[in-house]
Amino acid sequence: MRIAMVSEHASPLAALGGADAGGQNVHVLELSSALADMGHEVTVWTRREDDELPDVVQARPGVVVRHVQAGPTRPVPKDELVPYLPAFTRALDDAWSADAPDIVHGHFWMSGMVALAAAAGRFPVVQTFHALGSVKRRHQGAEDTSPEGRVRAELAVARQADRVLATCTDEVFELARMGTPRRRMTIVPCGVDTTAFTPEGPVAERSDRPRLVSLGRLVRRKGVDEVIEAMRRLPAAELVIAGGEGDGDPDAARLREHARQMGVADRVHLVGPVSRTDVPALLRSADAVVCVPWYEPFGIVPLEAMACGRPVVASAVGGIQDTVVDQVTGLLVPPRRPDALAAALRDLLASPTMGAAYGIAGRDRVLARYGWERVAAATAQVYGEVVAARRKRGRTADVAETVGVPR
Repeated sequence: MRIAMVSEHASPLAALGGADAGGQNVHVLELSSALADMGHEVTVWTRREDDELPDVVQARPGVVVRHVQAGPTRPVPKDELVPYLPAFTRALDDAWSADAPDIVHGHFWMSGMVALAAAAGRFPVVQTFHALGSVKRRHQGAEDTSPEGRVRAELAVARQADRVLATCTDEVFELARMGTPRRRMTIVPCGVDTTAFTPEGPVAERSDRPRLVSLGRLVRRKGVDEVIEAMRRLPAAELVIAGGEGDGDPDAARLREHARQMGVADRVHLVGPVSRTDVPALLRSADAVVCVPWYEPFGIVPLEAMACGRPVVASAVGGIQDTVVDQVTGLLVPPRRPDALAAALRDLLASPTMGAAYGIAGRDRVLARYGWERVAAATAQVYGEVVAARRKRGRTADVAETVGVPR
């Protein structure tokens, strides 16, 4: 099958940790790679952000990334990309008219708009949102920078796509509340590379203190401020914060100042961006991996920690409620509650046996449910279903026309 992935702002080639580079980038690359391993041909269409980027890059065997000229050739915050979507759409329309895919898969709401407009009914379109504007607005309020009309656009995409792939149960409920028909949704979670993220392997250097690790973007909603505040109640522990944009990152500066105000700056270490190849070693060095966002569409970091056999303490939000089983693979706490977080971490750090048991159960759960091969197989099954449904509708329409029944 010839698969066109559309990921307008989240290139699978991007360095992770920036404000707009995270789980979606990983998802698109790993899903595309796993589908290619199954024998499919995958092309990922993403916006050109650098004049030096070649038009076409072979990302992995069977996976090609094509850079689309749409707007300035520099990084642009994703919430400011709407004016450039028509140019993106025209480029895909031209490309697909000359070389048609069998199916199109949009990632994020703007990619869904582009995918549907460029496909123009010629090919089936599957959609993964990765995040929903209604949830973002609910939790961020006035701080939400989403473009006007995002929620309406998401509903339109959900209703027009041949199938919506929700990554978790919480997303299904949210889409249903918005008005998306349940029959148009299938749950297919994100995944994790179970060969790279393993309990065995190199371990990052560490001190003798109990170590907590927080990994990912440093934006306020990720809850790292609350982790730092919880450190006041954990005087023996150290916290390693990995992620962000490196030198000059304003979020990193905010967190350093917050640690100073909390009186824990000597035990909080911001190490900046960490390469994907170094992430497993960092996770293995943790006595617990902490992931406590205010909200989270899915959350890949808890899965990566579980795959490495490490216990997780996470907020009970979004997809984390599906992946982390409370008191089995880790502990769930309410978001934005540093007191509850500190209590859970104290209990976990006080019982290495409990932490080890959570780690073993977490690894088992990942292997059973969240390997990319399993996720890709479930995705390919949906592709096959929507392609077959399209062909069936086409045959029915042809028969109707032959016998004179109006369409």
